[in-house]
Amino acid sequence: MILPSSCLHFGPIQNHNVTPTKISGSSSSWWHCMWYVCVVQKAYQETDSVISTVTTKVKGFAFTNISDMELRFWDVADYIIPPQGDKTFFVLTNLVMTPGQTQSRCAELPNPSTTCADDCDCIEGYNDPRGNGIRTGLCENYSSTVKTCEVLSWCPLELDTKLPKRALLAAAENFTVLIKTSITYPKFNIHKKNILPHINSSYLNTCEFSRKTDPDCPIFRLRYIVSEAGEDFQDMAVKGGVLGILIDWSCDLDWWAGKCHPKYTFRRLDNTHLFNNVAPGYNFRFAKYYKTPKGEEQRTLFKAYGIRFDVIVFGTAGKFGIVPTIVNVGAALSFLSLVPMVADWFILTCMRKRDLYSRQKVTYLVEEPEKESTSMSTTYGTQ
Repeated sequence: MILPSSCLHFGPIQNHNVTPTKISGSSSSWWHCMWYVCVVQKAYQETDSVISTVTTKVKGFAFTNISDMELRFWDVADYIIPPQGDKTFFVLTNLVMTPGQTQSRCAELPNPSTTCADDCDCIEGYNDPRGNGIRTGLCENYSSTVKTCEVLSWCPLELDTKLPKRALLAAAENFTVLIKTSITYPKFNIHKKNILPHINSSYLNTCEFSRKTDPDCPIFRLRYIVSEAGEDFQDMAVKGGVLGILIDWSCDLDWWAGKCHPKYTFRRLDNTHLFNNVAPGYNFRFAKYYKTPKGEEQRTLFKAYGIRFDVIVFGTAGKFGIVPTIVNVGAALSFLSLVPMVADWFILTCMRKRDLYSRQKVTYLVEEPEKESTSMSTTYGTQ
């Protein structure tokens, strides 16, 4: 006889007319556990991690006309720095340019550690890592009111506070990037690429990625990438930043599963905290060197601000395997055997009605004694 309670234990048998009955629950919990482990979590599958390679190609043009520099036309060779990157590419959006620098002597930029009253305040040969050069030991006029220590450096010194408030290459939002990814799962000998079989040269010349209208196109507009990450391109372009292009190549290789295609998501990776946004954005310096007609070496120093795009490929492939199926089904069954003990301990320890449960934990069903059968005897012979 089965009673409504569950997970109960046998008690001692005190009478041969009393039959202990274990109270069991529905077997549906077993099936639910098997469904979750084997179907939802796909524990029946062997898995392998993705190996990938990425190449990118940016296209677009821009034209600038500002007072600090001459009219300039920008193409890919100007704003993609460096030309090749390891799963990353940088697009220049803003800069501070210091032209005509030569190796000479000039007054250091004024700050509390460089201002001076006379030569005694400037130690010859001192090299401040936060400064711009090696001190000569002289105190020179930086302006009519301020004197600073003279340094041996590339002069004139860079003044990076003159950053344009509006991005110099604001037109970069219309640039496009072709992202080509090739992946492999060695265990299953699977090779894929994001340029699908139906894509040809004519299609690539006209397509542009959109989740709704063209999810298979590998060409992305930069403005679209930034907006999908929840940012405004023009705001981000002023001081730069780092964006992640995440490509999920997770594949279900069972014959009944769907096709294996990449899934794209976009996210800003650098710090954008409103109240602790120290050293925001992304920038670095580079220089272009040349010689004057007199043979003097000069350079133009660029402090480049822009957006670095990191292409991150990840994924796991799974395929039916008999070994993981047996192992995980066995593990699930072992787990189920612990459930009655854990539930019993919890009820007897934590529930307010644990005394009632303790008394009702084992139920004895008293069976009616069978009627004794009377024996009939027959006597033969004479008395």
